[in-house]
Amino acid sequence: MMKSLVRFAMSVVLGLAIALPFVHFGSVVHAASGQLEAGDLLGQDFGDATGLGQGDLTTTIGSLIRVALGFLGVVAVVIILLGGFKWMIAGGSDEKVGEAKKLIIAGIIGLAIILSAYAIASFVISSIVGAAAG
Repeated sequence: MMKSLVRFAMSVVLGLAIALPFVHFGSVVHAASGQLEAGDLLGQDFGDATGLGQGDLTTTIGSLIRVALGFLGVVAVVIILLGGFKWMIAGGSDEKVGEAKKLIIAGIIGLAIILSAYAIASFVISSIVGAAAG
């Protein structure tokens, strides 16, 4: 029962995470008139030409990556908390404690991977922004 409930909740969260970025793309259809050129994609004119905002493309992509990694970090923390909860309700059962330990270890490994990905993505994005500006 608990396993199916957790599986259902994770499916709902994953489905929302996949679907939500596509909800507000209706404004792309009504983009401002004008032709985009290759130089517009990395400059300030990208937002004006598409009607999406005033930030340049690299900053927007960096923000999207930060939001996605932040969401994944929350998921990893929830997995750790779920493991702790399972450990608390294990009632001394070695099998349930072992399952809880596996969840906690998986959550910690996932969190380490997410933090590493965040550090790498921040470095790459700042390098790209620095190269595009200079």
